[in-house]
Amino acid sequence: MIRYPRRTLLRAGAAFAGAAALGFPAIVSAQAEKIRIGHLTPLTGFLGVIGSYAQLGAKLAADEVNASGGILGKQIDLLSEDSINPATAATKAQRMLEQDGAVLLLGEISSASALTIMQVAERNKKVFFSTGARSDALRGKSCNKYSFHCDIPNTVMVNAVGTALSQQGMVKGKKFFTLTADYIFGHDLLKAAKIFFGAHDANLIGDELIATDVTDFSPYLLKVRQAKPDVVCCNLAGNQVTNLVKQYAEFGLPYPLVGFNLNTGDAWAAGAGNLSGTWPTVWYHTLQSPTSQAFVAAFTKTHGKPPENHAWIDYITLKLLAEAINTTKSTDSGELIAYFEKQAQFDIGKARKAYFRTWDHQLVQEAYPFTVKPKDQMKDQWDMLVLGDAVPAANDPLETIYPTREQNPCEMKA
Repeated sequence: MIRYPRRTLLRAGAAFAGAAALGFPAIVSAQAEKIRIGHLTPLTGFLGVIGSYAQLGAKLAADEVNASGGILGKQIDLLSEDSINPATAATKAQRMLEQDGAVLLLGEISSASALTIMQVAERNKKVFFSTGARSDALRGKSCNKYSFHCDIPNTVMVNAVGTALSQQGMVKGKKFFTLTADYIFGHDLLKAAKIFFGAHDANLIGDELIATDVTDFSPYLLKVRQAKPDVVCCNLAGNQVTNLVKQYAEFGLPYPLVGFNLNTGDAWAAGAGNLSGTWPTVWYHTLQSPTSQAFVAAFTKTHGKPPENHAWIDYITLKLLAEAINTTKSTDSGELIAYFEKQAQFDIGKARKAYFRTWDHQLVQEAYPFTVKPKDQMKDQWDMLVLGDAVPAANDPLETIYPTREQNPCEMKA
């Protein structure tokens, strides 16, 4: 037990009394009238650029919900912080739940950090909505009943791009060389890519695992030149994609560069004329639907630029959470889990409504391949990408592009 001098205790007591006289009880009451939600996303490091968009999207959603009356008649108090790394993310998540009074958690882009937040959520029996982490393993062997997954997983990204490449005659019998991020996300993406290559008679002739702090890709590009593949495939993440794309253009290699992962913020950062090929996305700001275009207009008016896909997914996640809480009239994690496991459908600004699968808590939704506009056809720096047709096709069930129970088994503890 720590003991303090009597004089210190007297000063502390006087300070507390003064705070009470100045309205401290009113401050406590005001905080009690709000519903706190913890939001973690990388604002620094190789994912910092897209994480900053995620923060802006979540804040816009909170502002709109509050302007329309809040949730359960209370205002949202959004606690949004930089997750930094897996260990710090876990520490902050625990503090938000235990000390700050957050009723639930959402956010994160790094699959490694998302995994540690999932573990915190399970220990505290509070729901966590992972908005940007894409590793199949998070929905599979590492799943738990308190975690929900809003972004498309690696298997879906591979299927979206792979289907488009197959239609262009760029898969069957072709030689692929992959460049892969050396952490859980990249390992998982490479696994999904190998499954696709094997099922479609493509040959993986080389892969390089690349640490997330690498900025000079010339040693790897020299290996690509020596291997002479038909197609080079990027399995990197964050600003490493941007740096690779720029250096690939400078090297002038004759092999098409495609990718199984790309966020639009990283595409914009690559600059006009550097990016080419076919890539996957979960959403783009040119998508024509009333919900999407209303969001784009509000975001652009506030920030003077269009939203990136992580801004969209954090925005719609907080919106559907507000809808769920108002519908169930509860912030209790058990009641929210039961509600989402009934596969309630949500308008997320796409042609088809989305829902969470009961057995792995994956948000099932459409995905898109995209190609890159020629520089002379761009209206501005953000008018870079052309969305392909949504996958799966309109007449096919949404789940046809997602891992099955057999492919990615998830066993949730009761």
